[in-house]
Amino acid sequence: MSVSESSSAPEFRDVPETHEILESTTPYRGWVWNLRSETLRYGDNDIQREFVDHTGAVQIIALDENDRVLFIRQYRHPVRARTWEIPGGLLDAPGESALAAAKRELAEEADYAAANWSVLVDFWTTPGGSSESIRVYLATGLTPTSEAFVREHEEADIEIAWVTLDDAVAAILRGDLHNPAVCVGILAANESRRQNWQTLRDAEAEWSTRPDFPAVTPRALDGGKRA
Repeated sequence: MSVSESSSAPEFRDVPETHEILESTTPYRGWVWNLRSETLRYGDNDIQREFVDHTGAVQIIALDENDRVLFIRQYRHPVRARTWEIPGGLLDAPGESALAAAKRELAEEADYAAANWSVLVDFWTTPGGSSESIRVYLATGLTPTSEAFVREHEEADIEIAWVTLDDAVAAILRGDLHNPAVCVGILAANESRRQNWQTLRDAEAEWSTRPDFPAVTPRALDGGKRA
């Protein structure tokens, strides 16, 4: 194991690294994502890893002129809970850019459009078990859309609330909110605000952590439609 003091480390950032893939199979293909099994050469050893092959996703911190964040609450079956989240969704519409997907999701889930878009933060959700990368945008200059979107399934009874950025930070630190995009996005927005928003990146900034070969699933092939 190599240990470096932060003051002397050459660079404090994640860096790409690849190893020879000896075998790659997809033992399970799902509607939204796949399970991939790969055998790779790592040093002198051959090791096998299984992980979720994910399309990636976008999330939006929609902030109004009073520093309030738009939250939505919906049922999430895997965790058996109604969770407070920010608008967002999968990158599963063929040919759609990340920014276009974010604009679409804000309209579909919250009936809002935004005049100003910036990249707030990018992160991997579970790098030891999934290729999923999420890009969180900051959206300001909000206006209601002209037409309300017809929602289905878990989205049919979405609740919407406006919460101040300060109150959202406090809720995270109390342990009341658990969605990873909320926790990462809200804390990043709070710090960016403290720095007068100087940390924001261009809305079309390079997204180096997005999977090079995103999962091809029936949902993606069906144009991103939900089952």
